[in-house]
Amino acid sequence: MKIVALAGGGGGAKLVYGLAQVLKPSDLTVIVNTGDDFEHYGLYICPDLDSVCYSLAEIDEPSTGWGRAKDNYQSLDEAVKLGGPDWFKIGNKDLGTHLERTRRLKEGQKLSEITRNFCEIWGINCAVIPMTDDKVSTIITTSEMGEMPFQEYFVHQKYQPVIRSIKYSGSNNAKPVPALIEALAAASLVIISPSNPWVSIDPILSVNGIKEIICQKKVIAVSPIIQGTALKGPASKMFFELGIKPSAEAVLDHYHELIGGFVFDQLDITLKGKMGQKGIITLSIDTIMHDKLDKVRLAEKIIKFSETI
Repeated sequence: MKIVALAGGGGGAKLVYGLAQVLKPSDLTVIVNTGDDFEHYGLYICPDLDSVCYSLAEIDEPSTGWGRAKDNYQSLDEAVKLGGPDWFKIGNKDLGTHLERTRRLKEGQKLSEITRNFCEIWGINCAVIPMTDDKVSTIITTSEMGEMPFQEYFVHQKYQPVIRSIKYSGSNNAKPVPALIEALAAASLVIISPSNPWVSIDPILSVNGIKEIICQKKVIAVSPIIQGTALKGPASKMFFELGIKPSAEAVLDHYHELIGGFVFDQLDITLKGKMGQKGIITLSIDTIMHDKLDKVRLAEKIIKFSETI
C-alpha cells in the first residue's frame, strides 16, 4: 500500500515517525508544509520540514517537539549579547542545517533537492517532500497588530493576538514539486496528520493541483483537537477566534469534502454518534502519542482502519 501523509508541526512529525516504522520506505511519502518558512539572521529556516526530518532521523529533541536533541545555544547567546534578536531559538546543531540549506539555495538548488540530500545524509529512507519549491507564506491578520508572518505570530507574539483571518500568500502562483504529484497519483491512501488544520495542512492544500488530486483518493484525517483543545499550539484558539467552537467535530467539518475516514480521540467518544451522521466513517481510539510505541501503535491502527473505508 502506497501512503502519502500530509504533515507539519509536532503532531505530524510524531505520526510520520510511526508510519515510517510500519511501512516499507518505498511505500511512504511525506508532504510537508512550508508556509511557516522564513528568514532569520539571514538564514532560510523551515520549521515544519526540520521537525519532520529530525523526527524521522531520531535526532529530534522530544522534550520540546522541535530542534535537535541535546543541543546548546552558545552561538545564539553570543549573537544576543551583541544585540541580535532572541525570540526564535536556534541551537548550534540546528544552525548547521540552516547554514547549509541557505548556502545551497543561494547557489540555485531547489528546496526539494536539498531536502532529499539532507534525508540521505540523516539516514531517512522514505520520501520527504516540501509542498512546493516556490515561496508561499502563511499570513495571519490580527485585531491588534494587523498582518504578520506566521512565525512572528506564533513564536514572537506567542500566538496571543486575536486572529481575524489567515491567507497563504503566493499559493496562487506556486507549483507543487513534481515528485509530490507522482506520489499522490500512485497513493492508495492519504493521511492528514494531527497537525493544525489552519496553518499546517491548509497551506499544503492551497498549492495548485494538490487538493484536486487528493479529492480523488481515499483520505483519512486525524484530529489534533481533544476535548475542545489542542495538546500543543494554537489550533483550538484559532477555531474559536474564527467563529467555530473547537472540537473534534469541527475538525471533521473542516475536512468534510476531502475525507472518507476520520480518527479522533477516545476521550471524545460522546461525539461519535453526532459525527456518524455526517456520512464519514469514524474511529475513536487513543490518539495521544507520548513515546515511540504510541506513535507506532497509532500508525498501525490508522492503516488497519483504512481497510474499512
